[in-house]
Amino acid sequence: MILSGRGVTAVLGPTNTGKTHYAIERMVAHGSGVIGLPLRLLAREVYTRLVEKVGAPNVALITGEEKISPPKAKYSVCTVEAMPRETTAAFVAIDEVQLAGDLERGHIFTDRVLHLRGREETLLLGAGTMRPILEKLLPGITVVERPRLSQLFYAGQKKITRLPQRTAIVAFSADEVYAIAELVRRQRGGAAVVLGALSPRTRNAQVGLYQSGDVEYLVATDAIGMGLNLDVDHVAFAQDRKFDGYQFRNLNPGEIGQIAGRAGRHLRDGTFGVTGRVDPFDDELVERIETHQFDAVKVLQWRTKNFDFSSIANLRLSLDAAPAIQGLSRALPAIDQQALEYLSRYPEIIDVTTTDARVEKLWEACALPDYRRIAPAQHADLISTLYFDLVKRGAVNEDFMGEQVRRADRTDGEIDTLSARIAQIRTWTYVSNRPGWLADPTHWQEKTREIEDRLSDALHERLTKRFVDRRTSVLMRRLRENAMLEAEISVNGDVFVEGHHVGQLAGFRFTPVPGMEGPDQKAVQAAAQKALALEYEARAARLHASGNGDLALSSDGLVRWLGEPVARLSAGDNIMKPRVILLADEQLSGNARDHALARVERFVNHQIATVLKALDDISRAEDLQGLAKGLAFQLVENLGVLFRRDVTEDVKSLDQDARASMRRYGVRFGAYHVFLPALLKPAPAELVTLLWALKNDGLGKPGYGDLIPVLAAGRTSVVTDPTFERMFYKLAGFRFLGKRAVRIDILERLADLIRPLLQWKPGQQPRPEGAYDGRRFTTTTAMLSILGATLDDMEEILKGLGYRADQVTAEEAQAFLASQTGAAATAAAESVTEEESAETEQDEPTSEEQSSETAVAEAAEETPVAEAVSEEAAASETVPAESAEAAEPKPVLLWRPGGRNENQRSENRRPGNRGQARDGAREQGERRGEGRRDNRDGANREAANRGGEGERKRDGGRPDRGNRNDRQDRGERKDRPDRNDRSGKPQGQQRFEAKPPRKEKPLDPDSPFAKLAALKEQLKK
Repeated sequence: MILSGRGVTAVLGPTNTGKTHYAIERMVAHGSGVIGLPLRLLAREVYTRLVEKVGAPNVALITGEEKISPPKAKYSVCTVEAMPRETTAAFVAIDEVQLAGDLERGHIFTDRVLHLRGREETLLLGAGTMRPILEKLLPGITVVERPRLSQLFYAGQKKITRLPQRTAIVAFSADEVYAIAELVRRQRGGAAVVLGALSPRTRNAQVGLYQSGDVEYLVATDAIGMGLNLDVDHVAFAQDRKFDGYQFRNLNPGEIGQIAGRAGRHLRDGTFGVTGRVDPFDDELVERIETHQFDAVKVLQWRTKNFDFSSIANLRLSLDAAPAIQGLSRALPAIDQQALEYLSRYPEIIDVTTTDARVEKLWEACALPDYRRIAPAQHADLISTLYFDLVKRGAVNEDFMGEQVRRADRTDGEIDTLSARIAQIRTWTYVSNRPGWLADPTHWQEKTREIEDRLSDALHERLTKRFVDRRTSVLMRRLRENAMLEAEISVNGDVFVEGHHVGQLAGFRFTPVPGMEGPDQKAVQAAAQKALALEYEARAARLHASGNGDLALSSDGLVRWLGEPVARLSAGDNIMKPRVILLADEQLSGNARDHALARVERFVNHQIATVLKALDDISRAEDLQGLAKGLAFQLVENLGVLFRRDVTEDVKSLDQDARASMRRYGVRFGAYHVFLPALLKPAPAELVTLLWALKNDGLGKPGYGDLIPVLAAGRTSVVTDPTFERMFYKLAGFRFLGKRAVRIDILERLADLIRPLLQWKPGQQPRPEGAYDGRRFTTTTAMLSILGATLDDMEEILKGLGYRADQVTAEEAQAFLASQTGAAATAAAESVTEEESAETEQDEPTSEEQSSETAVAEAAEETPVAEAVSEEAAASETVPAESAEAAEPKPVLLWRPGGRNENQRSENRRPGNRGQARDGAREQGERRGEGRRDNRDGANREAANRGGEGERKRDGGRPDRGNRNDRQDRGERKDRPDRNDRSGKPQGQQRFEAKPPRKEKPLDPDSPFAKLAALKEQLKK
């Protein structure tokens, strides 16, 4: 091969040197010309410029899938692949000749550079890196180097949201381009999108958005590096790696310089930098880009143009030919060669490809571009279908083509769907433009062009809709014009600047929409704040005049006015007086701010005083003195609930007047708690929980607010959650008892059920259900009912309250109750005899039969109790019915109050020692003597007087039985015989004889015991 550069001029230099413009000027100076460009997009741009100069009838556009050929066209604008191999035109120009080193397309550029010449002038346009290889391959070539018209500077790394206007952001995949464009739309109003795969119509529409100023940002692939003339001030690299058709690799300095050179047009300087996750460029690379010093291209990709069409095998061999000139390298198999490799393995292809013409036709079919980016095997199948039609029919089957075109002729779907359809229709546009492939090529060229244009318009619409916010773009334009911006606020708080939604006003706080950042934010904020200043004052005046019904305090501690948060509560020095923090911007100031804050504070104080009236009243009580005032202070400090065990001594020391005064404020003295029943409702419970959480930083603790719905649902007990803060149970009115929590007022009802069972003494009639021996009791149906609990739950609850259980078998329980029944009958008979003796003073009992009948009746009354105990034991068995005989019955639990001497009492109360213990106690009492017994009785009376109304709680949580006066008021038996008195006289009579009667203390008229005593006196009358 002997090559010559005679008559060839290489115009080389960096970007923005005016090379393409110079080529166009030189071409129109000749009578005819052909110019080859690397991209269909760029070809369309140059075609448009030539039409403006010489008119459409004189210019042809020829690309793989588009052909505009006026009959008398003098000038042809082509893609390099579509350039003729030989021409008679006076002028030939090839742009971006440095692509001759590209692995995928380089052999095509090399062929045109080496062999295509104009009759009068040939121009090769490209980068300065091509000078050595061109001078080597084309001796005698004239090289002209053109300097850059403006300077290029490195601007470093910036966030995408901080990039300046008129920026092109470069990425190398469609997904990355779309993601960046979406981010720019949210942050800066929108971006135009340019991809190499876009149709020229779509690309021109997108570039028009950018050039007109509707958007200030362009997101593109490296397609912009190939001569697209755009008004770009800054180029930002969002990726520095690309897939070159064979592998992912880093961009080389020459490629970076080619893309970065798009910044700055004509005499205006430009900048470049990196953004996103790309590391900043090192100093050496920056210097090379700024000075345009890149490694020279040493090897050009080459493939033979002398094809052997005698057979498929010979064609493949000719494609593998090596170059004979140093500086050329055999190109890797391109798409057409890969397709030939696949088809050469198909037996049916081999069978029909028997002549030189058919081999050439097969090679022509293999040139079909893979616009769809599908697998090579699938692409080869499509080519084989077209080839068989060409061989057997002489043209492509139009029915088959019509079906494929019809499938692509739809404008619905999103961006990816439309892009895939455009790629599909481009395939058939290429087919329609191949000479001799169709019987009616003009029809199909028009049809496919029409469909492609329609799809391109739909794609542009989708791109604009997705990546451009029209109102934001208008706002950005007004900002550039330094115009006065008009702001307004809608009824629902939306803030608009120049009709663009810039934020939301909620209460007294303005929240800008996401993305209002960067250099334009201050101008937008200033315009918005101008309108907000007057609105803040007007809202503060309306808030100050609003009623309590317009305000609400939510469980998260926020105060809302007409549904919008205006303040939040914070912990104060007093738990009942939280601090109010106004939620307002700085623009709300002066008297307006003070009035708003005062109104919210007034509402919060009113809300606490109303919902927590009982607590508020007792905190302000002035008639409480001494211990009562101290107890009230503790009650307020603990938000309405005190455990009785914690204030036992204080309660003991209260006299009747103090108790009565506290009761007037709603305080209830229960067996287990001292509390305010009015707070055991959902609204007060929710508010006290909030106040405690504010004071103890508990808004984020587990369980906050979860127990209020349980209380509102009327549940008397609930299974506990170990992850919850225990204090929340107490604040919601529940007592935490292990695995179950029970409402406080229900526990007091339970105490009312237990108290008579422990106050009952053997021999008294009738015996309450559940009473056992005066010291212990069994659970009853009434207890389970009010607690909503099972027997197992009941066991857990009673243990939590301090009760301890003794276990006896069901048989022992039945035997003991039976003996109690007999003893009760005997005691009743003796009681009748003594009463008759007292009346007659000397008479003997008149009828033993009557006393016998009485004993039988009492025994009949006791029988259900024994049966109930037996049924309880049976119900508590957990073994299946079929194995009940083999399994041991579950014992009966006898509950008793726990105490300090619990272990000793437990030892004495074992089933085998019960009678023995009672006998020992009786003997011990007999040895003590009368005098000591009197002293003990006197001490007991003093303790009873201190106990008040029987609300004293014994050690271990034992419910108080009340003092003697209270038992008399409740109608209990006053003349119970002393166990240690052998004479059988009532204890009360002995004490009356031994000591003068003690002065009775007047009962509190508000006491329930006094009312009960009065009622019983009326019933006796």
